[in-house]
Amino acid sequence: METLLWLLTILFAVGAVSYFRLQLLHATLAVAGALLLGAIMGYVGFITLLVFLAIAIPLNMDSIRQEYLTKPMLKVYRKLMPEMSRTEQEAIDAGTVWWDGEIFSGDPDWDSLHRIPQGRLSPEEQAFLDGPVEEVCRMMDEWDVHHNRADLSPEVWQYLKDNKFFAMIIKKKYGGLEFSAYAQSRVLQKLSGCNAVLSSTVGVPNSLGPGELLQHYGTQEQQDHYLPRLATGEEIPCFALTSPEAGSDAGAIPDTGIICKGEWEGKEVIGMRLTFNKRYITLAPVATVIGLAFKLYDPDGLIGDKEELGITCALIPRDTDGLDIGRRHLPLNVPFQNGPIRGENIFVPLDFIIGGQKMAGQGWRMLVECLSVGRVITLPSCSAGGAKTLALATGAYSRIRRQFKLPVGKMEGIEEMLGRIGANAYMMDAVTTLSTKAVDLGEKPSVISAICKYHLTEKMRTAVIDSMDVHGGKGVMLGPNNYLGRAYQGAPIAITVEGANILTRNMMIYGQGAIRCHPYVLKEMQAAALKDKEEALKEFDAAVFGHIGFAVSNFFRSWWFALSGARFTYAPFSDETSKYYRAMTRYSSNMALLSDIAMGVLGGELKRKERLSARLGDMLSYLYLGSAILKRYDDQGRQKEDLPMVHWAMQDCMAKLEESMEGLLHNFPSKPLGIFLKAIIMPFGKSFKAPEDKLDHEIAKILQTPCTARSRLGEGQYLTREEGNRMGELEQILDDILASEPLYDKVCAAANERFPFTQLHKVAEKGLELGVINEQEAELLKRTEEGRLKTINVDDFDNEELVADKSLLKTSRKRSTKAA
Repeated sequence: METLLWLLTILFAVGAVSYFRLQLLHATLAVAGALLLGAIMGYVGFITLLVFLAIAIPLNMDSIRQEYLTKPMLKVYRKLMPEMSRTEQEAIDAGTVWWDGEIFSGDPDWDSLHRIPQGRLSPEEQAFLDGPVEEVCRMMDEWDVHHNRADLSPEVWQYLKDNKFFAMIIKKKYGGLEFSAYAQSRVLQKLSGCNAVLSSTVGVPNSLGPGELLQHYGTQEQQDHYLPRLATGEEIPCFALTSPEAGSDAGAIPDTGIICKGEWEGKEVIGMRLTFNKRYITLAPVATVIGLAFKLYDPDGLIGDKEELGITCALIPRDTDGLDIGRRHLPLNVPFQNGPIRGENIFVPLDFIIGGQKMAGQGWRMLVECLSVGRVITLPSCSAGGAKTLALATGAYSRIRRQFKLPVGKMEGIEEMLGRIGANAYMMDAVTTLSTKAVDLGEKPSVISAICKYHLTEKMRTAVIDSMDVHGGKGVMLGPNNYLGRAYQGAPIAITVEGANILTRNMMIYGQGAIRCHPYVLKEMQAAALKDKEEALKEFDAAVFGHIGFAVSNFFRSWWFALSGARFTYAPFSDETSKYYRAMTRYSSNMALLSDIAMGVLGGELKRKERLSARLGDMLSYLYLGSAILKRYDDQGRQKEDLPMVHWAMQDCMAKLEESMEGLLHNFPSKPLGIFLKAIIMPFGKSFKAPEDKLDHEIAKILQTPCTARSRLGEGQYLTREEGNRMGELEQILDDILASEPLYDKVCAAANERFPFTQLHKVAEKGLELGVINEQEAELLKRTEEGRLKTINVDDFDNEELVADKSLLKTSRKRSTKAA
């Protein structure tokens, strides 16, 4: 019994100091106090206390600890530390850590999350959304763009240039708009809800490209020359990074630049002879200035003593001799300008390098830092905007379209999809709002950008597939009346670009997150790399013992959270959301613990265990997505109407997080260790299930009924009720349907007959005949019938209109004539 009490005393003392993360000295004193108390009470032996002190006192003496513990550990660490390529190192060094670091801490500070200022538009930004953005949406004819021109109309192109749509990131002193990242996101959301070609065309120059790189790294001369011209649209930029042999593995580009002497404008200068073959470059066919990434070499030592300088970025004017540009790709019938760029032995001077000669070989870091910003904004915002518009459109269609004598939106199978669409749209908007605020606060969130890119493009793909299923034939038949088919065609494009989603999930999110966001791993690596032995030992000692304490803390925290269900954990609000804060604190500790164990067991092999890495990345991702959802709910005044979407999105995130965690433990390389960890972390199994059917029903009702929750969900989208705007027309028809239903019921009651909810013009005539409705109400019923038919009908075409090669029609006619 005394032995058991002794063990419980030790366990309780260590667990308590670990849970509260006391410093080493304070932890030692606390455990010593517990043992002393046990000794006084007679169930801890005096020898045990002496043994503890014999270990603890040297451990608290820096010189002894560093000499006999830290130094051997540093030696072993340097041998085991995996080799890291230059591009991997630069990717890790680039960017900043923000709320993702807090998530990795094992104890997120929820109050600090809610202190982050809410994203807001300035009066100038709001005016741009209400004016030029609204107008260019009004100018768009999607069928004309996709089917006739395979391009935006000349009028739209000119309007974009005249109103500086390509200059949202350019500073005002160069003639740009200098909008916040949040404002850029709102613009792209509205444009993407209108048309993907439009949003892509505007998004790329304001994302990774010459404008962004010039502002951060360009010489004064380059900035003064190019930025004003980019602001006015006199120059159209593109950025050429991807090669046929190097897509997501952009660091492996085979394109080269050789430093040599050559003639430029009649003079012999030191320059570069460039050979490159690029693919999938957005805006390349119309670009006037090309940002080019290549590997630069100096074999003759003309500018230094290094032969291989590394990835470099340069600006190449379109009229450069030897540049092959202008042909187009056709990305899944979504014809934004995209094409190849080639060049062989093109000579350009060194001052074409962005930032000049001093930036030779610095291109990869430049790209990674700028990509971490652009990737937070462009694709996630376009995905969120598309999902928001789809949610409202699919909800409206589900209420308008009837089958089996009731609106299809009342069928449970449709409700399931509407629930998923609505909740995901809520979550996606929340994520873009929080993430773009990070950029506006000066962050370059590389890990968060990967999370946003992967999860929001995947959610958009799910949303558009669900919407297609709800619309059925309406979504399948292309034509001017189809507002869905092009989004369906374009969804895989976002999955593929800016790093394929498979790579992003399996390698990037956790590959960078484990090092960047962990409070100690990067510090250990940096300490081990120091040349000064004394400094390296001191820094490594602080990092490695901090890491040990961190891991022990997360072990006991995870155990306690599992046993208690995290019920006693702090939550900033005592309402329906408190359980989510507590659960995420628990899972934050779980993720940190599992990360340390996975890295400890697998070492450098972890980055090759991509599915394990992906599951750890999923845990990090879902904690971030959940944080954004709760932040949005609070920022918008904790509106009870929005709770069905909050609950659905949070339960979905938590259930998927647990699924990833269980999959990680089940597939852990050491089966016994996986079983032990599951007993510690998930002794009672999963705590969350997939969202209940009731939530689907409540969200479906929101999407099909005009209300403040629905308006908040679609805020900022192009919904103006005017002819030609299919989304605005749908909103009006939805209102008309809802207003007509009581009139329909009144006529049916007066006639003592239940008419089908079709041919409402005849119902109107019957109502007038019976004297139960007036002329104005009859006109509403007639207008509703016109709108209803317009909503459910699809386009059809003459055969000749659909055949691109008209000469084939002549051949076909000749054959038909001969056969006759």
